[in-house]
Amino acid sequence: MKKLSLLFLYKENEILLALKKRGFGQGLWNGVGGKQQLGENIKETAIRECQEEILVTPKSLNNVAKLMFNYADGQSMLVYVYLSEHWQGEPKESEEMKPQWFNFNDIPYQEMWPDDQYWLPKIINKDKVKAEFNFDTNNRIIDYQLDVVDTL
Repeated sequence: MKKLSLLFLYKENEILLALKKRGFGQGLWNGVGGKQQLGENIKETAIRECQEEILVTPKSLNNVAKLMFNYADGQSMLVYVYLSEHWQGEPKESEEMKPQWFNFNDIPYQEMWPDDQYWLPKIINKDKVKAEFNFDTNNRIIDYQLDVVDTL
């Protein structure tokens, strides 16, 4: 099972999404993140990926979700989701991601992974979420379980 991080910067009533320009998820809006590397903890992964993908260093990370994704080909991913409202630098486009701020009311769910519509509104509302999503061969959700929890 792969361990990944996913991080969203936010301020007041806006969240930073990034358009994936290549690789897995190309053409979709999402947070920044990626695979955990040998020797780093998952929080370090989130910081490194944010630095690489949008050239920003997050200063405070709040773990808000733990998501399990199971795919029809047998692969699974465990994703640790973080929110950060403090960072150093200004988000900039990289070879991999194009960042853009969105008002909470204007999030382009139709241009995101299908599961985002279920858990992202909850973390924006400051809930903590544990969820598991099962996908078919076309990356459509077969079924899911989502729980709002006190601790992760």
